[in-house]
Amino acid sequence: MLDVSVSYDRYKFLGYEFLTWLWFLIEKDQNKLKELDRDLMSLEIGNRIVLENRFNDAVESITIKGDDAGLEEGILALRKGSVVTELNLVYRSGDHEWRFNIKGESFNIGNLRPPDTGPVESKDDIEGAILEKAYLYEKSVVFIDAAFKGFIRLRLSKNWNENVVPLLKQWIYS
Repeated sequence: MLDVSVSYDRYKFLGYEFLTWLWFLIEKDQNKLKELDRDLMSLEIGNRIVLENRFNDAVESITIKGDDAGLEEGILALRKGSVVTELNLVYRSGDHEWRFNIKGESFNIGNLRPPDTGPVESKDDIEGAILEKAYLYEKSVVFIDAAFKGFIRLRLSKNWNENVVPLLKQWIYS
């Protein structure tokens, strides 16, 4: 059995590939995402994306920030061999919107902003408000979990190398 730190270092590339694949689906195939989560209305890249490129012992980090930032620099970084290490996502379902960051190497979800809940007007409403807030936090985690499961199934299939990798390369180099 592998030590946890060895496994972490050996397989963290899967998180980077997952985030790159997710970006690709956001740009090219939202319907595939909707197959993974039936409640999904849309998924978008938010106001931050971080990419890294490793050259021997040096690490180049590219951060694209801003609400209206173009992602052309990110695509250029992918062409040069960078990997997506962090994404800010905007998940919409019904009238609700979640915003959060996800890191590729650890799948840490940060800066999670779930939709607002109704006001608490009495002591009796507190339990319901807590349950609603817990549900709203869980919704983003459940989405990422379903998307990652779909990615892993695809990544382990023959379809990955035969169809998906060429589509990813076409997207990056087009």
